[in-house]
Amino acid sequence: MASAGIAYPDRFYAAAAYAGFGAYGATTSSSAAISRFQNDVALLLYGLHQQATVGPCNVPKPRAWNPVEQSKWTSWHGLGSMPQAEAMRLFVKILEEEDPGWYSRVPELNPRPVVDIEMLKPKEEPNVLPASTNGTTPIPEPKTISENGSSVETQDKVVILEGLSTVSAHEEWTALSPSGQRPKPRYEHGATVLQDKMYIFGGNHNGRYLSDLQVLDLKSLSWSKIDAKLQAGSSDLAKTTQVSPCAGHSLISWGNRFFSIAGHTKDPSDNVTVKEFDPHTCTWSIVSTYGKPPVSRGGQSVTLVGTTLVVFGGEDAKRCLLNDLHILDLESMTWDDVDAIGTPPAPRSDHAAACHADRYLLIFGGGSHATCFNDLHVLDLQTMEWSRPKQQGLLPSPRAGHAGATVGENWYIVGGGNNKSGVSETLVLNMSTLAWSVVSTVEGRVPLASEGMTLVCSNYSGEDYLISFGGYNGRYSNEVYALKLSVKSDLQSNTEDQPISDSTSRVLEPEVEISQDGKIREIAMDNSDSVNRNDEASEQLLAALKAEKEELEATLNREGLQTVQLKEEITEAEARNAELTKELQAVRGQLAAEQSRCFKLEVDVAELRQKLQSLDALEREVELLRRQRAASEQAALDAKQKQGSGGVWGWLVGTPPDDSES
Repeated sequence: MASAGIAYPDRFYAAAAYAGFGAYGATTSSSAAISRFQNDVALLLYGLHQQATVGPCNVPKPRAWNPVEQSKWTSWHGLGSMPQAEAMRLFVKILEEEDPGWYSRVPELNPRPVVDIEMLKPKEEPNVLPASTNGTTPIPEPKTISENGSSVETQDKVVILEGLSTVSAHEEWTALSPSGQRPKPRYEHGATVLQDKMYIFGGNHNGRYLSDLQVLDLKSLSWSKIDAKLQAGSSDLAKTTQVSPCAGHSLISWGNRFFSIAGHTKDPSDNVTVKEFDPHTCTWSIVSTYGKPPVSRGGQSVTLVGTTLVVFGGEDAKRCLLNDLHILDLESMTWDDVDAIGTPPAPRSDHAAACHADRYLLIFGGGSHATCFNDLHVLDLQTMEWSRPKQQGLLPSPRAGHAGATVGENWYIVGGGNNKSGVSETLVLNMSTLAWSVVSTVEGRVPLASEGMTLVCSNYSGEDYLISFGGYNGRYSNEVYALKLSVKSDLQSNTEDQPISDSTSRVLEPEVEISQDGKIREIAMDNSDSVNRNDEASEQLLAALKAEKEELEATLNREGLQTVQLKEEITEAEARNAELTKELQAVRGQLAAEQSRCFKLEVDVAELRQKLQSLDALEREVELLRRQRAASEQAALDAKQKQGSGGVWGWLVGTPPDDSES
């Protein structure tokens, strides 16, 4: 956080010692931490402490009869292979959420009290009346000098400077002193401007989420609180309840109302919740959306682009960092999950986003659990492609928790932290050239060098102002600061650049009335010279316009001839296409006929194959009969031979021959 004056790992060891885990890395029993915090927070701190000091959990799981040690092992083992640096930063972050004032209560880290350096105050002019209770400053009209050089007292005319007009210096931050009861100090709140009023909603104070809605009237510079209720239904008789406290959300003005998108809550929902506030009825209502909404998160960026809201990144309820992209159509209230091409930014939260030319989404800075970023990414919302362009000027330092606001093509970045201290400079990025420059720098531990502050832009009496509120840099802030911009917005500057002859004559008239004769003649001559110069410039411009007109006409004629030629070529191409189509149809007919013939041939071949198979069977039968015949003949031959040989042997042994054979 921006509060720490020491860097890692010493800051982690100091936080661990304060939480009861031993002084500067001495690992002791966690009983002190368990007694100081709730059980779930103490177990999470224990797991992060072990992950940061020992590393990933490699010890066996304790036995079931020791539930305390088993819970501690589960908390440590659930962190997996989280890097030690990330575990250190997350440990300090959770401790600051639970006990924001821990750093100031460590004696060895605070040898002497820190005194805030006073911000710029409006310069005191002589004979300036004290400020009134409503924030207005009456200033007497200055004296005038007569023709003889003597001073002449004016009448008791008083010029009243009220609201943001009390900020006199340009490009310098000025602390405002609004009347009324100030809101509770906070950070990670939401802010937006609607009808010359700055609305502040929710936030984090001492680790507790807030739900109040505060309003700063920018005309009278006075605070007031709105007793807003949450309308539970759409009917007039619907019940009203209190809105849930939240932090890390985004406020976006739309028409005559504004939305609160996402944010961390005590009992988070599964998906992002969109709430709408109506200033006329002073009621909140839950907006019904369609499509697939994003998962619940906080620390995201929400950017208004035309009639859509572009949501990027953040941290979900399980402290997992995100880099997904979602778009909400405000007319149909439908979510769209976008899969952009290119390399997206790394998962992060507490970054800043802006839109340029209703086409390009810019993402700057932010942080993970272990580091902060200073990279700049651009998403083309037409092609949905990420890119990382080259930045010009002095590259900003890494930061997270900063705030941003756009005025024309300029994007102003204020505050943020870099794990060591708060960022003191106010930067501006020209979104057309991507060139960075420093607007102003503050010194000391002031609210402008804080994380979780808000920054809005307001146009008051023709001047553009940046207004900051809140933040955390070791202490919570509820201060309001304003910076008058020297470069006015595009709309105002375009209005001023228009030539108006009547206003010029009105400016010259008082000079004629109060000037001497020589001065009058000088102004008249200057006026005539300027008229002549204007006539010459008009003639030159007219000649240039005529030449440009002739050139455009010639170009138009050439384009017309090319169009005629293209039409002729198109006609020829169509004719060739028709011929080719006919040929293609003929070839298709021939192909169909060939396919029919092939089918018939395949049928004939199948029949012949069947006949061949039948012939093979007949040949096998004939062969079998031949073998049987040969076997029969052989058997008959053998029988005859046997009979002949039997008669000889019978005669030899005296056996009488068979009468039947004779």
